[in-house]
Amino acid sequence: MRRGGESGVVVGRKILFITTDQQRYDTVGANGGTLSRTPVLDGLAREGIRYERCQPTSVVCMPSRASMLTGQYPSTHGAWMNGVALAPDAPSVAESLHDLGYATALIGKAHFEPFMDPFGRFAENALASLGVPTLEAPWFDGRQGVHRGFDFLEFATHGVMGPLHYAKWIQRAHPEALPGFYSVVDGDFNVNAAGGGDTGAPQVKWNDVPREWYHTDWVADRTIAWLDEQTDDQDWFCWMSFPDPHHPWDPPSSERHRVDWREVPLPENYPTSATEREALLDQKARHWRLWYDGRVVSNYEAPKKWVPATMTADQVREVNAMNAIEVELIDEAIGRVLARVAAKGWDEDLDVIFTSDHGELQGDFGLLFKGPYHVDALMRLPLIWRPAPSTSPVASVVHAPVSLVSLAATFLEVAGAAAPSWLEGATLPVSDDDAISRGFEATVTEWDSALFGVEVHVRSVLTSDYLYSEYGAGTMHDGSEGELYNLVDDPLQRVNLFNDPERAAERAALSERLRAHAERPGERATPGLLVAPV
Repeated sequence: MRRGGESGVVVGRKILFITTDQQRYDTVGANGGTLSRTPVLDGLAREGIRYERCQPTSVVCMPSRASMLTGQYPSTHGAWMNGVALAPDAPSVAESLHDLGYATALIGKAHFEPFMDPFGRFAENALASLGVPTLEAPWFDGRQGVHRGFDFLEFATHGVMGPLHYAKWIQRAHPEALPGFYSVVDGDFNVNAAGGGDTGAPQVKWNDVPREWYHTDWVADRTIAWLDEQTDDQDWFCWMSFPDPHHPWDPPSSERHRVDWREVPLPENYPTSATEREALLDQKARHWRLWYDGRVVSNYEAPKKWVPATMTADQVREVNAMNAIEVELIDEAIGRVLARVAAKGWDEDLDVIFTSDHGELQGDFGLLFKGPYHVDALMRLPLIWRPAPSTSPVASVVHAPVSLVSLAATFLEVAGAAAPSWLEGATLPVSDDDAISRGFEATVTEWDSALFGVEVHVRSVLTSDYLYSEYGAGTMHDGSEGELYNLVDDPLQRVNLFNDPERAAERAALSERLRAHAERPGERATPGLLVAPV
């Protein structure tokens, strides 16, 4: 039995890495969530380590997911915004695990490469048509190997159009289900602004697809099928990646009974009057209010033809109800997979890590979706690590700020491997004392985008007491704007202290942390080319 380094956890185990897409911290019961029932995740939290302040490296999918795989920040790995592919020979923790003899799989949403790829240039979009479990590709160290280190790849995303495995499966096996899904893009290839459900909320639709055909259960089914092919003596790393609860919110209609939107309370950070919403937005950087008024869309994830100021309170309720239903379905799907692992007798030697790539505004400040808006709605994530029970882990709650950039190092510690030089994140702490002794004091989140003629650059640092953002020069900002929130006095990030002269010392100290991040040592990949909006 091998033993890891920094945290002292007994290692060399099977690893189930579970991700969702666009899931907030407060959607999980163990984190205080009340809309969704999440007994499986709550149980893992009770048995393991729950992180109170987990932050992403980016609040959009592709840069954040690339950071999970590489253990690097977007400014290092080069996939700096959605639509910029991670280089095929970028560092990959799956390659390191593969070298250790691990069987490796990624099932569900990958999104290291753009979805909008009509000519099938990228492996993720070509694989299902080729009918093979993986491809040979260049590795970071110059060798050739399985694509990004994965023996087995089977992909899904939020809809049923396109070339991925789930879409092809449902097109072939259940074409009658296709009309039930929300159309993610409109006729102009913009993100669809059409409303649905009972309230006309954007990206909402009741879907007549049977639950067992929906992508959440499909991801769990395909994961179970892959696990059934593994032998008892085979270590494995399985990344099970659910596309939900990312929009569109179109869960199976059969599950509508779970949460009645009419009974959903409005979010604590939803200002009920337009006057209050506008006053809060006006003290933030200028792009917040411009988006709310429908004058600017800074990224492709938000519908170009939708104006947030038109959103009603009932639409917020219905979106949050749909989101909660999708979270419950994910929790039950995770339970099915864990039950299969237990039935095989592997549970004692299994590490389970659960998180999401970024959050969702879900009505906070009168907004939906995501973008260059660095507040808790998008930046505070659920993160649970249940170490293998055979290691006799001590359950704990870590309050220190941690980052998804630490995941790759953590996987390698579980596997008993030394950290390679290209990793930028340290192994996750297992307690507050561990976090203090190893200097977990702050995290950094990056944003860079250039789309629709709008260019935005943001760097944010979070400590236990403050959230601080600086805006670089672009089409929206001149480089002098920023945001500073006291998380102790203002946990909802409503009072921007950036221009408060009494906060000059705190602002200077936090700005120095961002400068140190920008000047950190190490090689940087050449920033990738923007080839698609998503």
